[in-house]
Amino acid sequence: AHKWYIFASQMDAMRWKTGDPSLPASVCSLPCRTGQRKKVVKGVPCCWHCESCEGYHYQASEFTCELCPYEMRPDTNRTGCVPISIIKLEWHSPWAVVPVFISMLGIIATSFVIVTFVRYNDTPIVRASGREMSYVLLTGIFLCYAITFLMIATPDVGVCSLRRIFLGLGMCFSYAALLTKTNRIHRIFEQGKKSVTAPRFISPASQLVITFSLISIQLLGVFVWFAVDPPHTVVDYGEQRTQDPMAARGVLKCDISDLSLICSLGYSILLMVTCTVYAIKTRGVPETFNEAKPIGFTMYTTCIIWLAFIPIFFGTSQSAERGEGQRAAARGQTTCIRSNRRKTLLNPLSTRYPISHLKLTSPQ
Repeated sequence: AHKWYIFASQMDAMRWKTGDPSLPASVCSLPCRTGQRKKVVKGVPCCWHCESCEGYHYQASEFTCELCPYEMRPDTNRTGCVPISIIKLEWHSPWAVVPVFISMLGIIATSFVIVTFVRYNDTPIVRASGREMSYVLLTGIFLCYAITFLMIATPDVGVCSLRRIFLGLGMCFSYAALLTKTNRIHRIFEQGKKSVTAPRFISPASQLVITFSLISIQLLGVFVWFAVDPPHTVVDYGEQRTQDPMAARGVLKCDISDLSLICSLGYSILLMVTCTVYAIKTRGVPETFNEAKPIGFTMYTTCIIWLAFIPIFFGTSQSAERGEGQRAAARGQTTCIRSNRRKTLLNPLSTRYPISHLKLTSPQ
């Protein structure tokens, strides 16, 4: 007993190899912390190693970690799972502010041209530019700018339905009008090589019927799309599924597949290619009938935009960047078409009257 007393009294003076003066625990393994599982050492049941539950795993029991459901992530201490936060494209986001600003400028400019056309509807310069087809073309340009607001709006069944309708409708309006105009020019000069008889269906009313027949095909395709796959929203958890579960987000979006998108835009591309073919065929028309040349320039430029746009668009995920890429392509096309609209407004009369003497006045 005396020896044990001496040993116990000198315990405070002992120094351990670790440098810690406290008495080490006489256990094989310490308890694991929260969010860690025990990995038992083979052959030694009372000893284990502590392993942290990593990634999207949580501590299901003392000895196991399990993966959270796809739409969930581990909580802070990894003892359970919580739903992943859902986000959407906000109006104050740079991906929304810049497109909205540009679209507003485009809408204001297009509205100004429409008001000018309506105000001077019966003047020679407006009549010579083809009033009916000009209004159809301006409507298409307006819709291309307006689709920006639907692409940014909070997705729901109504918004998704309008997106499907107007996604390719603006471009369809523009290309259908340009195709009808270039086809009319081509038929007039081809008929002129054979006889002096004017070809059929070149009146303004006939041109409108042809144009809206082309547009109706696009609308029919959209309605078939509605019947086959009704519009609905979906939360994409894979787009922003980061390695850090705490930063993971689900993106609320309309469920539009790449195949459906190709089908929706494919008809507009077909109209564009056909219009380009007619623009090439009419490139040699006389200088006094020079409306075909600006249309040809528009179609060449548009083809280049689409060739650059398609691989970039389908090579990225359907995110805010993809939506912005789509709107940028539409704005690029409408810029070319609007430039063409200004040229075709003046060109029919420019060979007969000096530009400096052209005035938007009502006929006397």
